Amino acid sequence: MSTLAPLRLLREPSNASEGNQSNATQRAVPGAGAEQEPALAHLCQGLDIPNELFLVLGLVSLVENLLVVAAILKNRNLHSPTYYFICCLAVSDMLVSISNLAEMLFMLLLEHGVLVMRPSIVRHMDSVIDTLICSSVVSSLSFLGVIAVDRYITIFYALRYHSIMTLQRAVVTMASVWLASTVSSTVLITYYRSNTILLCLIGFFLFMLVLMLVLYIHMFALARHHLHSISSQQKPPTAHRGGSLKGAVTLTILLGVFFICWGPFFFHLILIVTCPTNPFCTCFFSYFNLFLILIICNSVIDPLIYAFRSQELRRTLREVVTCSW
Repeated sequence: MSTLAPLRLLREPSNASEGNQSNATQRAVPGAGAEQEPALAHLCQGLDIPNELFLVLGLVSLVENLLVVAAILKNRNLHSPTYYFICCLAVSDMLVSISNLAEMLFMLLLEHGVLVMRPSIVRHMDSVIDTLICSSVVSSLSFLGVIAVDRYITIFYALRYHSIMTLQRAVVTMASVWLASTVSSTVLITYYRSNTILLCLIGFFLFMLVLMLVLYIHMFALARHHLHSISSQQKPPTAHRGGSLKGAVTLTILLGVFFICWGPFFFHLILIVTCPTNPFCTCFFSYFNLFLILIICNSVIDPLIYAFRSQELRRTLREVVTCSW
């Protein structure tokens, strides 16, 4: 059974066939004794993850992110650029779940003969699913960066925030991210075997990480300075500064979760470009399914962070769940 379609395209380098992978596994430790080869071969077989786990995680992620979107749309107090960006991030996570569920259903129907299609149509459907999830990858990372910039403006330009981040600018930003994500994902799927395309994707990932790290470090430096000043003057912290610090902590957790869940996959891409036939890299490629599980886990964890760290959103989520019953 297949896993996420677009990521499956990048499972291994185009010049690494199964025969090369088997030979590379046997050569993983040059000069090693024959007694080490069985253990090494077992280590490089990867993990056999049941398809049901992909299905369950996809369903859980879909439900959670639907609740987040519904809560933001329901509560007028959450109708602000910041929560609109969070809503877009939830939609990106939903795309991961939808594409996973759609591919599994599509493949099951084909395997059991329920759905009969020409190979050309199957390839076209596969490309559509590929584009869908690749778009969610780019948009998720982009909206994390947008949310970080929005939080940065909230803290450092609090008095001018509403004039800087207007609703019109927020809409333009969201539309631009979705358009750029769609175009870039289409290019990626079309030229996915090109190292140049992979380098661009890796470069974008690293750029966004550096951008967010710089912004958060600056925010926490300011927060620490204010806390030191408050403690020295023995004044209680203001609600605005406390809320801003809490928001920065929330977004930092989101960044950390994203890095942990997506980092192995992007490291996988780096190895494809730098050492496609190296025995150790080939062994790393065999754990591709584990990287996919981490990616889906990112879509499951994000809504939990929103619910537990935003009191207003948590209250609205309870209302949405109550109404749904």
